[in-house]
Amino acid sequence: MAISGIILSFIGIPALLRMQRKTLFWVAMVGFFGNFLPMFLFPMAQMSVSSSMAGILDSLVPIFVLVLGFFLFRIKSTKLQIFGAVIGFAGAAMLMHFSQDVSGESKLSGSLLIILATACYALAALIIKERLNYLPSKDLSGAVFTIWMLPSIAILLSSGFFTEIEYTSQTWQSLGYLSILSVLGTAIAIILYYKLIQNTSPVFASSVTYLLPVIAVMWGLLDGEMFSLWYVIGGILILWGIYLIKEKKPVAALKPE
Repeated sequence: MAISGIILSFIGIPALLRMQRKTLFWVAMVGFFGNFLPMFLFPMAQMSVSSSMAGILDSLVPIFVLVLGFFLFRIKSTKLQIFGAVIGFAGAAMLMHFSQDVSGESKLSGSLLIILATACYALAALIIKERLNYLPSKDLSGAVFTIWMLPSIAILLSSGFFTEIEYTSQTWQSLGYLSILSVLGTAIAIILYYKLIQNTSPVFASSVTYLLPVIAVMWGLLDGEMFSLWYVIGGILILWGIYLIKEKKPVAALKPE
């Protein structure tokens, strides 16, 4: 977050200066739920949850778009979409239940943290579509990371990152890869993702989660993680639920105010 904020601040600062107070509020909320909070939830969760499990549960985003869209923004859904949401949550419940066989409660709590993160992603996507659809994605991304850059730096300072870490060649290599991830996987990817949400719908944009379980399972197997048949069954139920939800776009186009 700090690196991305520094990179995008030359876009974000001018964009923030042009925004009204109400717009600033929604931009800050998008950054908090879409980037800042999940950046803590996922690392905390993966202390006890495998990459495979995290990737499968992360595919719940479109389902949360449907559910939160109805309760928070009154976006109507069809019966088929509601059935899809039930199927998807059943798959998630199955995954959480069978994830307890190795490490018990800690693994369940990790799964819940990932589910909370997916709900945050969904809420951010809905806010972008329903409240910030008129903002250019480049300005929105720059503003989001500029706002949350300072809290991120403050957390780094208080964590002892600059004083307690031994800066060896391996540390610098890790920081180099982290910088690459910040530029490609965060800054540039978020600009494209926000643009996709504005041009289509949160459900369609979040359908990238179709690929997450596949990639996560592949990396997990390469890392020697355990993989259960129940993971496959639960993942299939989640993806089936997403397919039913996407039969009809649940998010209507924003009318100009």
